[in-house]
Amino acid sequence: MDLHSVRNTWTDRAGEYSPAYYAHYGPDDTSAVIRDILSGHLPRNATVLELGCGSGRHLKHLANGGFENLSGVDINPEAFDTMRETYPTLAADGTFHCGAIEDIIGDFDDEQFDAVYSVETLQHLHPDVEWVFEEVARVTNNILVTAEIEGPIRDSSSSDPDVNYVDKDTPLYYRDWSRIFTALDLVEVDVVHGDRDTTRTFRTLN
Repeated sequence: MDLHSVRNTWTDRAGEYSPAYYAHYGPDDTSAVIRDILSGHLPRNATVLELGCGSGRHLKHLANGGFENLSGVDINPEAFDTMRETYPTLAADGTFHCGAIEDIIGDFDDEQFDAVYSVETLQHLHPDVEWVFEEVARVTNNILVTAEIEGPIRDSSSSDPDVNYVDKDTPLYYRDWSRIFTALDLVEVDVVHGDRDTTRTFRTLN
């Protein structure tokens, strides 16, 4: 699939894996893992950015844990409508950006965020925009967390070992996040292997 087609699958997504879908289920085990990681490294007034925040279920869990300075990026406009309905305080208190990560991240300052994290989001970025990973490292001041699917979790319908498809139309690219971010001068300090995701914690060298 080309970059434009990949973007469209998430910009207009409804039903399963849409913002409303995740809002219905609310915070989950990954939300708890993210909050535990950030709580172990940062104060509650740390600046935190979620890439692919959707309707905000992970950010809401952070807010419930006392984190105050929360931001998010999502490509789907419905995400923010759903957030205002489901988590109105988060929507009012946080800072949010609607658009593709690759269109927004360049506007952030170097080391702007004490923590940056993604949950099953970076895995969907098209190979043409892999330069975004360097930008992610650039805007991270302290902690980066990736909770991504790194390999098949069931028999794959794809003949390509580096990509699978969600609902047969949305590519999921398997990537070695440890190699990618350690090559960008981050240090991997922890790994949690879940049933679905592998959650990796990186620290910057500054």
